[in-house]
Amino acid sequence: MIFVTGPLYAGKREYIRNALGLSEAAFSARAVWDVQELAPGANLPELADRLAQKDIVIATELGGGLVPIDGAEREKREAAGRLACLLAGRADTVIRVCCGLGQILKGKLP
Repeated sequence: MIFVTGPLYAGKREYIRNALGLSEAAFSARAVWDVQELAPGANLPELADRLAQKDIVIATELGGGLVPIDGAEREKREAAGRLACLLAGRADTVIRVCCGLGQILKGKLP
C-alpha cells in the first residue's frame, strides 16, 4: 500500500496519480482519500487494517498549526494523527506531499 499525506490542498491526489501514470478512472478504482474523516470514533487498528487493503490511501494532515480550543476538534485531530501513524506503519511506501512536491519517507514508488 502507498500512503500519501500532507497539508490540505497540497496536490496529494494529483501528485500520486501522475507519479504512477494513472488515469482518473484507474486512480479512483485503486485509491481512497480523505481517510482522516473516518478516524473520529473508529476502532483505529481495525480501520487501518481495512484501509491497508487498498493500493493507495491518502490522508490530509490535521496536526499542524494551532491546537484547537474545542475538545471535540482536538479529539478529531488526535484520532487522525493516530490513524496516520498506523497507516504509515502498514504501508510499503509513505510519501508526504507539500506544494505539489512529493518526498518519499519510506520505501519507493513501484
